[in-house]
Amino acid sequence: MKFMKLGTRPDTFYTEEATRTVISDLPSDLTIQINNVTYLLHKLQFPLLPKCGLLQRLCSDISEPSTMKLELNDIPGGEDAFELCAKYCYGITINLSAYNFVSALCAAKFLQMTEAVERGNLILKLEAFFYSCILEGWKDSIITLQTTGKLPEWSESLGVIRRCIDSVVEKILTPPAKVIWSYTYTRPGYVHKRHQSVPRDWWTEDIADLDIDLFRCIVTTVRSTNILPPQLIGEALHVYAYRWLPDITKSRPPESSAAQTEEYMDSKRRVLETIVNMIPADPGSVSIAFLLRLLSLANLLGLSTVTKTELINRTSLKLEEVTLADLLLPSHTSNDGYIYDIDSVGAILESFMMQWRRRPAGEHNESLRLIRKVGRLIDSYIQVVARDVNMPVQKVVSLAEALPEVARIKHDDLYKAVNIYLKEHPDLNKAEKKNLCRILDCQKLSPEVCAHAVKNERLPLRTVVQVLFFEQEKGARATNSKLHSKELEEDDLSKLKLGSDEQSIKAKGTRRTTTPGISEQGHHGLGLSDGKLQLERDHQKNQVREIEPEKRSEIREEGTHESKLNPKKKIQQSSKSDSRVKGRER
Repeated sequence: MKFMKLGTRPDTFYTEEATRTVISDLPSDLTIQINNVTYLLHKLQFPLLPKCGLLQRLCSDISEPSTMKLELNDIPGGEDAFELCAKYCYGITINLSAYNFVSALCAAKFLQMTEAVERGNLILKLEAFFYSCILEGWKDSIITLQTTGKLPEWSESLGVIRRCIDSVVEKILTPPAKVIWSYTYTRPGYVHKRHQSVPRDWWTEDIADLDIDLFRCIVTTVRSTNILPPQLIGEALHVYAYRWLPDITKSRPPESSAAQTEEYMDSKRRVLETIVNMIPADPGSVSIAFLLRLLSLANLLGLSTVTKTELINRTSLKLEEVTLADLLLPSHTSNDGYIYDIDSVGAILESFMMQWRRRPAGEHNESLRLIRKVGRLIDSYIQVVARDVNMPVQKVVSLAEALPEVARIKHDDLYKAVNIYLKEHPDLNKAEKKNLCRILDCQKLSPEVCAHAVKNERLPLRTVVQVLFFEQEKGARATNSKLHSKELEEDDLSKLKLGSDEQSIKAKGTRRTTTPGISEQGHHGLGLSDGKLQLERDHQKNQVREIEPEKRSEIREEGTHESKLNPKKKIQQSSKSDSRVKGRER
């Protein structure tokens, strides 16, 4: 941090009760009253009036030149700032830094300590210190901006705020490799990081110490340049929120007085609304967990419906990225006594479903994957909130029914949630149990879960009967399927055996209804019907089975010998076979 030292004389101001006096042999002839402090000073013996244009004008208006009394209650910075200017006029040593620069400058402007009054006056020296030291340093600019909160109007009119913001923004946009002025990395505890590379978000923690209006001005100016990615803007919002907003895991602030609590809540509402309005529209600029935390704070602080709806819609866009721990938002409604904020989760799911239904038809596979992932998340969430003894059954049912049927391949997780709720709420009546269990599809339960459900005494009888019925139906379908498969296998086996017999008969030259070389088409041509042909084949088959084994070799040899006959003989044999067929028909 930079300092500026003015004056060489030792400090001769002393205090007696509420009076500040300069040690001097000369009597005091000027009394200045500032709030509850009285200053006994000198008009002409010391260069007080020659350096202050306001005091010159006020003293010239007083008819009595001997002793004068003035009231300067409206001087910016109060008695401390005035005393700093008075010491400068007396030549007493003063030290100026970023901590007292703003109050000294505003008081000097108020007292009109300009060049027109005296050459080389205090305002000129303060401005030189401001431009050459404060604006050149990162830490000095941040601290100066912090001090402007006590004198916002004066600081704005003098251009202090605007120039400091421009200086801070210029340094934020500097490439990290060239950053050497980080305030954070010069704080106690960060010494070991000085030799490491500067991260891209090095500036986020530093500007988080500023007032929300100054923070907003800096972030808005940085965003307008389009140099930094939206993720860095989101990180700055994240750091500021954790710096200034209450922790949702802790209880409310102590209620010392109604006015103090209301003032506290108003300030936090203003910070939260400003942060929500500053979130970049780019996807991924802030995390889903951060959006959920802001939503929980919005419920705690009682923000407007517009702000809550904005957070709900943003969260629902990336609901598939939410973890179960993120969804476990604490409930801030003392009347209901819920542990978890199931209403906000239901609103997020409703917004998600509206967007999911509007997805293009060409993205069916992706939509199916998305809704099933969300379904698993919601079922896991229901299992947790089911342990809340104050959670109404209708809220659990509504949340479970908000998802379509395609969201769940199985209902095992949903069954676990129902079982947990029944266990934690043993006083449910029959109607409530029936209402809870109707969210289950017993056909989508695994065999292991069905076995547990049949023995579960907490379930209503109707649900147990449904489980038994569908289990029996599944068993019947499985049995029929096995019998059908067995019949098909036997049928295929018989066909294979029949084909083997026919080939064996053909190879042996056994007596058949058709002669070798004549196909089934030939039989049709002779006028044999399908039924007769099948009877003939069965007859042949029985005859083949009755042939003695020792005669089969003869038939095989005979068939082999006949196959070597000349073509004319084959034709004669064929004609004889035809005549035998015609004889059977007659």
